[in-house]
Amino acid sequence: MTAPVWQPAVLGHDVGGGRIACDLCPHACTMQPGQTGLCHVRRNAGGELQTATVSVAVAHLDAIERKPFYHVRPGSRVLTIASPGCTFRCGYCINHRLSQFGRPGAPGWIGEPARPNELVAAAAEQDAALGISYTEPGLAPELTLALADHAAPAGVPLLWKTNGFLTAAAVDLVAPVLAAVNVDVKAATERAHRELTGAPLAPVLDAIERFRAAGVWVEVSTPLIPGTSADPADLDAIARRLAGIDPDLPWHLLRFSPVHRMSDADPSSPDSLAAAREIGHRAGLRHVYVERALGPAGRNTRCPRCRTVLVERGIWETLEQVLADGRCPQCAEPVPGRWKDGRDERA
Repeated sequence: MTAPVWQPAVLGHDVGGGRIACDLCPHACTMQPGQTGLCHVRRNAGGELQTATVSVAVAHLDAIERKPFYHVRPGSRVLTIASPGCTFRCGYCINHRLSQFGRPGAPGWIGEPARPNELVAAAAEQDAALGISYTEPGLAPELTLALADHAAPAGVPLLWKTNGFLTAAAVDLVAPVLAAVNVDVKAATERAHRELTGAPLAPVLDAIERFRAAGVWVEVSTPLIPGTSADPADLDAIARRLAGIDPDLPWHLLRFSPVHRMSDADPSSPDSLAAAREIGHRAGLRHVYVERALGPAGRNTRCPRCRTVLVERGIWETLEQVLADGRCPQCAEPVPGRWKDGRDERA
């Protein structure tokens, strides 16, 4: 076990008396000298806001479909890294040993100081994107910006898998360097979202729209969590909200697996995932996906007009794609995404 290495952080301001307010997420923690925020990875050190997240605890080379991204460089790979910490406290978190650092029962610090130039070089060597996932990338704007300094000249896209719980200032800071984000929408109501995560839902939906307005490609994931998002009425509400933002938003329905504090709950059944997919289509979403169930029907990208299969996928890989300059080769319907070299190919 190592100790965190603290470095100066962005997005904070002095509120007097030695206190610092953190402007990164809507928790808006105000810290006395020596205190950490609710995330446990940002602190007030003698009047200076510091972060421990310019570090790496995990580094894996994955298929991009695993993030999941289905409309971003199909068939490519992503070097995924993570640093401890999260702004949420979800009871089903599969990565809770990393994400819940600093909370009761969590293990100690895991991670070493990041070397952005080496991470970018490793991704470039594999012709891969560079992603931050497993824990909450929104807590690592400093690392993201440091990676961007090397990634942009090397042509390496930067990706986030995020809970989207960010202030407008945080989105505006990182959006110019991000190619794509996949945002979790975990609940249909404010009450359910607060009970699951300890945080409000509205900032997540606001972040989706703000990322899109900034030109970042956005996909959305919803795990079918018992008592929170698995009920058909809740899924319908989420789907309609997303369709109101953009019917072309890819929506990923994720199987719930019993783990952490929800180990006694039932896993998502194939039938519930199939029903959820139909709910999404009925709500007006054109691209609804289920990663590990329903076979190809749950994973393939089809033309929204003529239903030609445009991208055929296995469980964690792309098998074939027939898009022609971002369009269906049969009817020329444009299909929004970042299909080649990170470019948005929509007409």
